[in-house]
Amino acid sequence: MKNNDTIDILYISYYWPPSGGPGVQRGLKFCKYFPQFNVQPTVLTVDEKQASYPLLDLTFEKEVPQGLEVHRTATTEPFEYYKKISGKKEIPFSGFANQKGKETLVDKIFKFVRGNLFIPDARVGWNKHALKKADELLQDGKHKAILTTSPPHSTQLIGLKLKKKHSLPWIADLRDPWTNIHYYDQLQHTAIAKRLDEKYEQQVLEEADAIIVTSEDTKRLFLNKPVSINADKIHVIPNGYDEEDFKVPSNPPKDELLITYAGTITESYNIDVFLKVLAHMMSVHSEINYKLRFVGQVSDGVKKRIEKAGVLGITEFIPYVPHEQAVKYMMETTMLLLAIADVDTVYSNVPGKLFEYLAANKPIVCLGPVHSDTDRIIDECGAGRLFHYTAYDLMVDHMTQVSKAWKVNPNQDLPSINHARYSRRALTEELAEVVKRLIQ
Repeated sequence: MKNNDTIDILYISYYWPPSGGPGVQRGLKFCKYFPQFNVQPTVLTVDEKQASYPLLDLTFEKEVPQGLEVHRTATTEPFEYYKKISGKKEIPFSGFANQKGKETLVDKIFKFVRGNLFIPDARVGWNKHALKKADELLQDGKHKAILTTSPPHSTQLIGLKLKKKHSLPWIADLRDPWTNIHYYDQLQHTAIAKRLDEKYEQQVLEEADAIIVTSEDTKRLFLNKPVSINADKIHVIPNGYDEEDFKVPSNPPKDELLITYAGTITESYNIDVFLKVLAHMMSVHSEINYKLRFVGQVSDGVKKRIEKAGVLGITEFIPYVPHEQAVKYMMETTMLLLAIADVDTVYSNVPGKLFEYLAANKPIVCLGPVHSDTDRIIDECGAGRLFHYTAYDLMVDHMTQVSKAWKVNPNQDLPSINHARYSRRALTEELAEVVKRLIQ
């Protein structure tokens, strides 16, 4: 095969427009830029009318490349029964951020059923439909490789079966850890269910020809498992930002020091020290109008912590908005707040929003593990500071300097920072090279 020959691949993803969320963006942007590097994807996804999407973002449909071949199939899932039994209209988020109030008996039963009867996840009912369609698409021999992306990790089991049946190179893109995801224990797995889930994870890691992860720490996490794999087959391709999404002009407010958090946040994201520091800043610098803004899903537990810290009066909550509107909010702020879930697997967590924060060129204040990948990337790009969850004094010093600088100039936008390697186009080129090496 010549270097300039086009390679056709079958790209299998449960999440696809009109679904919202960062997982959709990753696959959508790959498919947008693949043709520039002589890779032509055919997308296999779920019928949006039957899918269980926690979020919808109709603006993503405008970004689907013209002429891209997209095939949708039926699915069989338990979420409609959950909504009928519980009386709730929303599909549970992966981290359960949208669960309101005290957990009911129905919620507890559903979590147990979900964790033990649907392995590895509740969207595994899509697999039989997707496999049937994939077999049809692979009959003509046009496609030279298969790429599956997850979560839901049940999608990786589709790739596992297709590889065995069609003997094609298979790339498994795991956007998040599998049995080490931060909310895993909430699913109340029995010992048998957990062993089966770990077995599926091991099979995927061992049988895939290439594994894509989003951070070095996730790579180390997988390599430390009892699996027989060579480190060279795990490639780190982080999430990123699309330069075309950030053509919105920057417009930070002049009359208030506005700190914005964009995305989902639950109690696992420990921002208590930041809230305490913010309350301190309000008392010491009464001449400054501080404002905290959350754009996206905020759990009730986090709202209670905000109230307890005494900063509820300056906090604004904006529900989930389409991605292009979220970008606008990022560009209309003084600085950006980021948090990493404070859990055992914290080091493997590099939020997708980090890269969009970089593209916004706003100073970042982050709570998370020191010396993690997130810490390294923020430092490497000169984009702000990461603080440990308990670093009150250090954060007070930092926010004091920020406040003094803001009084001189309310526009604290950063100069052009070094984040070009995290553009979606550059990252797609890396993935295209992985595909080509497997084919040639």
